[in-house]
Amino acid sequence: MPLISLHDRSALAARFLADPALHLFELGDLDDTLWPNTTWYTTGGPVALLYTGGGIPVLLAFARPAEVPALEALLGELRPFLPRRFTAMLPVGAHRALAPDYGVEHRSTLLRMMLPDGPSLPEPAFEPALLTGDDAPDLRTLLAEAYPESWFDERLVLGGGYVGLRGADGRLLATAGVHVHSAAYGVAVLGNVTTRPDARGRGLARACVTALCRRLAKTTAHIGLNVRTDNAPAIHLYEQLGFTTTATFEELVVAAR
Repeated sequence: MPLISLHDRSALAARFLADPALHLFELGDLDDTLWPNTTWYTTGGPVALLYTGGGIPVLLAFARPAEVPALEALLGELRPFLPRRFTAMLPVGAHRALAPDYGVEHRSTLLRMMLPDGPSLPEPAFEPALLTGDDAPDLRTLLAEAYPESWFDERLVLGGGYVGLRGADGRLLATAGVHVHSAAYGVAVLGNVTTRPDARGRGLARACVTALCRRLAKTTAHIGLNVRTDNAPAIHLYEQLGFTTTATFEELVVAAR
């Protein structure tokens, strides 16, 4: 089939809600604040999203194993319409469909982990506070020191998407937040979970994740996250809280040859 650009949000939502664990980001990007920055493509099977709301464009194209060949065919059709440089999240190996027009740099392999419905999360050992816009400068400082490769959108703090713990001296020691949160579509993707290096080993990140998930679970049906496969401590923490792995994919930097 020829390449088709999609514009019907309700049809996209219905498609993605059939497998929300795989399509958390796409569902979040249907929200009013992000929708204007999205372009959606298909050739009749899987859907690819090109998001241009940040700095470098991002291509998201996920599929279950049986649909990966159809997704690769879609990527092949998309090559003439893609930017010269972008980041991509794709099934492992699917980037071969972008050759020979693009060179690919592998950044990391990631797990998609999901919190089951009706989670029984314990009371956190500490009581993280909900962060507000006034906390944004301290949050930026914490992320710069403890998680310099993080991606941060201040709008998500203003929307109540971050919690944090401060020390006796007032410094922000640990935080957990969301990369995507859509009440309309009932999805949240956790992100920027980190602890200041001199405060690690005390369970502060665990408390932040637990408190945030308990807060989100009141109104959010699908809570998930991405974690690098080589981050064993984080994977262990999430498994202890009940998260289970639902997919594996690659994060890539893609540039025209």
